[in-house]
Amino acid sequence: MRTRLHGRGALFDADPAGLAPRLVGLVPGRHRAHPLEHPDEPPFVVLTGARGLGKSAVLDALQEAYRGHTPVALIDCSATQFAGPPAGRPADSWSPSAQALLVIAEQLAEPVTGAGRIAFPRLMSGLVAVAAGGWGDAEAERIRREVERILLLNERGPRIGAFAGRWAGKVAAKVVAAATGAGPLVSGAIEATLESVAEGFTGHKHQKASEWYRSYPNAGGNAQRGLILLSQHFRDGDGSREHAERYLVRALLADLGEAYTGFMAKMQRLGRPLVLLDNAQTTPGPELTAAVLRDRAEGTGDRVVFVAARRGEGRAELPNAVRRQLAEVARRTGWTPDAAPSSRALLVALPPLSADDTLHIVGALCADTAVPSHLPAAAHRLTGGNPLGVVLLAESAAQHLPEVTSLGELLSAEFRPAEDQPGSPVHQALLDRLVPAAYLEELTVLAAAHDHESACALASALLPDTFGPADVRALQTLLAEEGLPVVPGQFVGDPFVRTLLLLRLHLRDEDHASWRRAHETLIEHYAEPERAPYRLYHELALGDAESAVARLRDDFADADTRVWLRTLRFIASAPYFHAHDAEGRDFGGRGDRRAAVALGVTDTGYPLPEGVDAVLHLRVRRLLHALWELTDPLVLPDPKVCDRLRFELEQLSNLRPAAGALLWRASRDWPAAALAGRPIEGPADPEDDGRGEA
Repeated sequence: MRTRLHGRGALFDADPAGLAPRLVGLVPGRHRAHPLEHPDEPPFVVLTGARGLGKSAVLDALQEAYRGHTPVALIDCSATQFAGPPAGRPADSWSPSAQALLVIAEQLAEPVTGAGRIAFPRLMSGLVAVAAGGWGDAEAERIRREVERILLLNERGPRIGAFAGRWAGKVAAKVVAAATGAGPLVSGAIEATLESVAEGFTGHKHQKASEWYRSYPNAGGNAQRGLILLSQHFRDGDGSREHAERYLVRALLADLGEAYTGFMAKMQRLGRPLVLLDNAQTTPGPELTAAVLRDRAEGTGDRVVFVAARRGEGRAELPNAVRRQLAEVARRTGWTPDAAPSSRALLVALPPLSADDTLHIVGALCADTAVPSHLPAAAHRLTGGNPLGVVLLAESAAQHLPEVTSLGELLSAEFRPAEDQPGSPVHQALLDRLVPAAYLEELTVLAAAHDHESACALASALLPDTFGPADVRALQTLLAEEGLPVVPGQFVGDPFVRTLLLLRLHLRDEDHASWRRAHETLIEHYAEPERAPYRLYHELALGDAESAVARLRDDFADADTRVWLRTLRFIASAPYFHAHDAEGRDFGGRGDRRAAVALGVTDTGYPLPEGVDAVLHLRVRRLLHALWELTDPLVLPDPKVCDRLRFELEQLSNLRPAAGALLWRASRDWPAAALAGRPIEGPADPEDDGRGEA
């Protein structure tokens, strides 16, 4: 488990104990008890963050660590089994929450070390009552199948299936008889079910469970009436269904509590039950979460450990939740709930991987491949530590090194997850998992935008007429809800996701027509003189550096040095995905002329503009191309270009002694950052908003 997960020790560490052993009460992967941090009521843990941060991998690792040692269940709320009822099942007798409870209970029922199967008589009775609402014209075989699966939840003995199958046949026969009789179907079905259960399950706990529905609201102490009301409320939908589903959740938790009651149970069961909900932002995740939190807030407690994973921060759904970074819960949670139901939740933000984690992952996946020394640091800079990005990039490197070495080519190369599976470009495989599939085309275009207005300009030029300003705003909101950062000056705030989308835009057509049209649209959009840095940025993205060099040259003597450096850095951050010819135009060949320009190789053949300071002009031109290459997240840092960047900034500092300190500081900090795989920032400029406006 630990070999596949990096940077998640705060969850899984055994000594000192991480979050999981302190909540579950077991050392991960071992049947050894550990003291509980919250013995009376554990927090409902929600792992948050954008796609690709490894939330699903954490849940898989938790299941692997505790399976066989304590009851554990894992469901993916986005799975198709929760999207709609199975064939033949009426919608009014099925819901994602009821289906999830059935699947969860089936997994929790499995025997573990030192203890046998857990029975779920309360949940079984409630699920039969719900299913009975859809048996009006059902054939006996369908009824038998549905009943048999539900009755298996109440099996304790070693002969799993035979007993439930026999009683499922009896229930089906009685239900069919009830359906053909004069009485109401649901009443007859529930009566037949309760009679069969009473005949087949005579133990005290099973009888106690059947009596549990006597306390259902307005049941009047009659279990059969309670189940009839539950079935009716479920079929009524809306708030009534929510009430019934909440009671079914309570039934599941009551059955689990029963399994942990008594001297022998406490001796045999060392760890708490563990329920894992992946993609919990999708139905039935919010419904299950709300039901548990509301009951806990109202005093109907349980000791089940819930760990959910969801995209985004969940502030609207869980406004009063306690929020922590992963490192903050490594030894204690500091969690104390108040009266609000959502305060029972503990939201833990998963961080990106560190540079060391990236180094270890690349080393492990490329163990048999000679890896360029700067590749791990460059991969970390490109991905921002996104675990999915690091893994797929490392796997692509293992498949294509040493023939392909640049990160851009690794992203464009075909990646095969297995020999018998079809391949796809790495950047497409990443986008398939990092952005909402329904909006991939729109995001591919809008990734070039900086704000709402520029996004609207791109949408008008490159997207269908049906996608207007309101849709642009809705997409901005969706990105924030997905957990992607909101960054002023960029429509898509996450640099890694934006790079992938821009690469897709560049490769959209063989002649890169969409790429050119997008940047030409934005060049026209930013025609005003005060927006010149944006215009120059997009001109540079098309390979035209002359206007940028002229602007930086002319402003150097008089502009505020900090603003000048920020403008230089912003313009030089223009994307670059393809070779350019001698005139800077995009073409189909290989090669990157930026290094040649930066190193002065092209100076002698370069036609200087008339009437300019030739030394300053060439120095600014070399500096811009050096920074353009070194800020490119798809290129490994070239030590020679780093040296040239240092030299050019150092020489410029001599030309403006009064402001030379900032230029000299940049001459040291920027090359060091590039070689280390860190973003080039500053110097010491916390108010920088990324826009580079001069």
